[in-house]
Amino acid sequence: MKPDKHTKQDFPSALSYTGVWLVGFLLCLMTLPHSVFAQDDVPRTTIYVAGPENNPTLTQHMTGLLAKALGQGVSLRPFESGQTSQDSDSLAITLGPEAFTQVRQESRSVPILALMVDSAFIEGYFGRSEGRVGAVLYSPPLIRQVAAGKAILPHATHVAMLATPESVELYEGLMDQLADLGMEGRVFIVSQNDNLIPTLIRALGYGDFLLAAPDSDIYNPRTIKHVLLTTYRRNRIVIGPSRAYVRAGALASNYAPLKNIADEAAQQVAGYQQAGRFPAPSYPDTFKLEINRQVARSLNIPLPTEEELRAAIELRLSSLRESNDE
Repeated sequence: MKPDKHTKQDFPSALSYTGVWLVGFLLCLMTLPHSVFAQDDVPRTTIYVAGPENNPTLTQHMTGLLAKALGQGVSLRPFESGQTSQDSDSLAITLGPEAFTQVRQESRSVPILALMVDSAFIEGYFGRSEGRVGAVLYSPPLIRQVAAGKAILPHATHVAMLATPESVELYEGLMDQLADLGMEGRVFIVSQNDNLIPTLIRALGYGDFLLAAPDSDIYNPRTIKHVLLTTYRRNRIVIGPSRAYVRAGALASNYAPLKNIADEAAQQVAGYQQAGRFPAPSYPDTFKLEINRQVARSLNIPLPTEEELRAAIELRLSSLRESNDE
């Protein structure tokens, strides 16, 4: 039997083509980044994220910001009851006081970085945790709010504050800082709910503007309308306590964007991984202003641009930091 006339001619040709294709494929593989192959082998730190149950949109948004800030070396997982007790070495990030309380009750040993909480809420936990509880504070520092009021009213020399007997300590650290801004301050105590407006009227007779701290006993949906109306009838303005109150009628408040909170959180996580403890709770350095220009126009207060106001606030705060360093 004679061999097929095409066998000797085509077989070497097909083999050569296959060899060339295989060599080319191997060369392509060699040029791919090592991370393509090693990605699944690289150990990733697991961090649990716990957010408010009534606001899953916020939790999802913050988880996305945290993922970008923390980078590929971190795996974020939603917190579920029982996880912290099973994995007490993994860090948890909480959004708001309720989420923090939930995780803290689950395990008192799990390291927690609390976001979107106030200083008054977290300071006690930080002091008792030996560095295993940290925080990126949400409400702006009061001295920054005063600097905003001073930037809006450059000739202001007195700032008034309202507090209950239980919340007066909110202003304790602020009083020593006012002199460096050329300001004096006084806290007026609201001993009973019925005394709110009479006490406010006395406070407005003293201060060039009213500084509102995040004190829910004084400033809440039930009282804010009366506070704002009384203040503006006496040609005074309210600074703070948050963006929501500016939309309700306060003149201005500064705040930290969520992206900056996530970036600060990433730095604190890195610090904890290196040092084994969190630093003291702190505010993000970067801030923005929420301004109610309609209120300013009704009170005939000329306002520069937000950028100019922020520059004026930064200038006053830098002078304050320099005086503290001396």
